[in-house]
Amino acid sequence: MARRTRKSRTARKPSRLRVWAQGLRRWLWRGLFGAAALMLVWILLYAVVPVPTTIYMIQERARLGEPLERNWVPMEQISPHLARAAVAAEDANFCLHWGFDMSAIRDAIADGAARGGSTISQQTVKNAFLWHGRSWFRKALEAAITPVMELIWPKRRVLEVYLNVAEFAPGVFGAEAAAQHHFGVSAADLTERQASLLAAVLPNPQERNASAPSDFVNRRARSIASGAATIRADGRDDCFAN
Repeated sequence: MARRTRKSRTARKPSRLRVWAQGLRRWLWRGLFGAAALMLVWILLYAVVPVPTTIYMIQERARLGEPLERNWVPMEQISPHLARAAVAAEDANFCLHWGFDMSAIRDAIADGAARGGSTISQQTVKNAFLWHGRSWFRKALEAAITPVMELIWPKRRVLEVYLNVAEFAPGVFGAEAAAQHHFGVSAADLTERQASLLAAVLPNPQERNASAPSDFVNRRARSIASGAATIRADGRDDCFAN
């Protein structure tokens, strides 16, 4: 009887592989929880602190081999013309969604992904917290972080960060540096035309030039100016307007 009891106890002992797997799962869960907590702290910090740099800025600094042109300014020192132009160009429903514009995503899918469906909120997450690229892993992180950021940051803060970290020419980041680089004025003094030209290069600042615009950039700038007037008239700038 004693021998059978010892054998049954031995049989019930978990194998070393099972113990190792259970321990690994515990550490993975702890790691995921720790990463989520750190990301939450990061998002909370950037809700009030200027973004010091980004992964893409670091990459561009290394690629260009020279200092970047960049000067953070608060929203109060950015022309309302540029704020509206950027929204009109990149995300006309910025004030209406919670981070994802589902209608734009459906349109992008219907077009065979020939055009992007990313909102300004998603682009802000990509620029401030992640890296540029098309991997599914990065998109998954972007999708997870965007609603959290939207929950914590007011819309005006989202746009403020976006306008301060967006690239407007090779090595030129943010509204203030862009205004000085292209037009020799401060971001606060941008005219409607200048703001529309800057917004027109946002999707592809490496190849488009706001101060020496091509016919395409000129046409796009005129369209953006019209869109900016529309969102001002119908109140779709309420969440960030002064």
